[in-house]
Amino acid sequence: MPASRRGSGSIVLPSGQTMAMHTRTHDEEDLPHATKKTMADHLRKYESLFTLTPQRMRMIVEAFKDTLELGLSKHKQTVPMIPTYVFGWPTGQEKGDYLSVDLGGTNLRVCLVTLEGEGKFEVTQTKYRLTEEQKQEEGQKLFDFCAECLKTFVDTNLQDENSGLKLQPGEKLPLGFTFSYPCTQERIDHGELIRWTKGFGAPNTEGHDVAAMFRASLEKFELPIELTALINDTTGTLIASNYVNPKNKIAVIFGTGCNAAYMEYVKDIPKIHDVGIGLDGQMAINCEWGAFDSFEHEHLPRTKYDQIVDETSNKPGEQAFEKLISGRYLGEILRLVLCELIDEGVLFLGQNTYKLEVPYAFDTAFLSLLESDPTDELLMAIGIFTHFFALETTLAERQFFRALAKLIGRRAARLSACGIAAIVSKMGYLEEGCSVGADGSLYNKYPGFADRVHEGLQDVFGDKGRNIVTHHAEDGSGVGSAIIAAMTKARKDAGIYVDL
Repeated sequence: MPASRRGSGSIVLPSGQTMAMHTRTHDEEDLPHATKKTMADHLRKYESLFTLTPQRMRMIVEAFKDTLELGLSKHKQTVPMIPTYVFGWPTGQEKGDYLSVDLGGTNLRVCLVTLEGEGKFEVTQTKYRLTEEQKQEEGQKLFDFCAECLKTFVDTNLQDENSGLKLQPGEKLPLGFTFSYPCTQERIDHGELIRWTKGFGAPNTEGHDVAAMFRASLEKFELPIELTALINDTTGTLIASNYVNPKNKIAVIFGTGCNAAYMEYVKDIPKIHDVGIGLDGQMAINCEWGAFDSFEHEHLPRTKYDQIVDETSNKPGEQAFEKLISGRYLGEILRLVLCELIDEGVLFLGQNTYKLEVPYAFDTAFLSLLESDPTDELLMAIGIFTHFFALETTLAERQFFRALAKLIGRRAARLSACGIAAIVSKMGYLEEGCSVGADGSLYNKYPGFADRVHEGLQDVFGDKGRNIVTHHAEDGSGVGSAIIAAMTKARKDAGIYVDL
């Protein structure tokens, strides 16, 4: 059997089994497999494609600011800048027992949060796994499942003699419902779903009031619970982070999706000036900034790989910013580059690459592993490619994979910095500085992501960029939701904007 062009191949044994082999010859360097030189040549091409200069970043920040202003001025903009009806910051002294339900992209989480004041709290929680089928079946059935899990949680945790929580007859526990999908809100306990994201597609939900749908499910299970506030996890993160540390002015999520929230002056939200709220107050804004530069694609540095990700997604043209940044897409971007190099005859010659040619087969977690591999031989990369894709790799290839992962990961972090910089610049936080509460798998688990965001902020603002510091946020979808339920109950009990 002649050796394959790359020096690897397979032979069929008499038993019929196929055995992989790798030939090593003295003239191996003459074989047209991926040598250091050729991989370095290819890397230069991708460096120019995925590198974001400080000048380009500043241009993106200016366009981003204009987009934020437009969303505050008019309804139904690409970046909707959703008023949340969360009025102002928490005092830090909120106290009491509150329930929160978080319908996330992967799990349903139910929490009992005991707020103790002084920025302190205790949480009891249970997670329930969502199946892919549940994400696609009838919307009301999805909310029935949420209510059923909540009933299980209440029966388990609140009927216990030792829980210290006893409801009086007729008393209802306030509930904050974290629903992290774009909704238009006319008041805090209402939310009309604009569109599903994160792979959900439950019919008969878009265009409906999801708070009303959940209330119907709560009544079905006869739960002693009052849905007090419908919030987005990013808004919850903003409030929870500020409850613990009042220097927190912005919240960002970099996970399966990406989003931001901050506190805006009501006078600077023209589209709600007819609602009858005093213009001297403040309201939290859920940006839904993952949609920045969607449809027109004028500002973001999209490569052909990003365009393929977009065109083959379930929402082509939408969520343009998110598709360059979020954990759902980074692995796919890298996979598309590898597939291109396979087609050009550069990688994995003489090997069967079908496993790598499956869309989304390359997980974003693999990029984290490639970047954090401490070994000279890059053993982590060997493990990934042999175990998941049955592919042999050379050291030159593995070094290239790691460098490519860094380029894609670094671009995501620097674009994230552009979004933060737009809010900082708009609100005038640069001089005095502020903390940014950040959450999500990409921020928490991707090596060096936070450092690259900080580096990006300094590239945009110069040395003053050091005044803006991100840190791991408090649990917004659990604790933040409970604090907002407490703030809302206190506000309405005091007779302030009771219809909002």
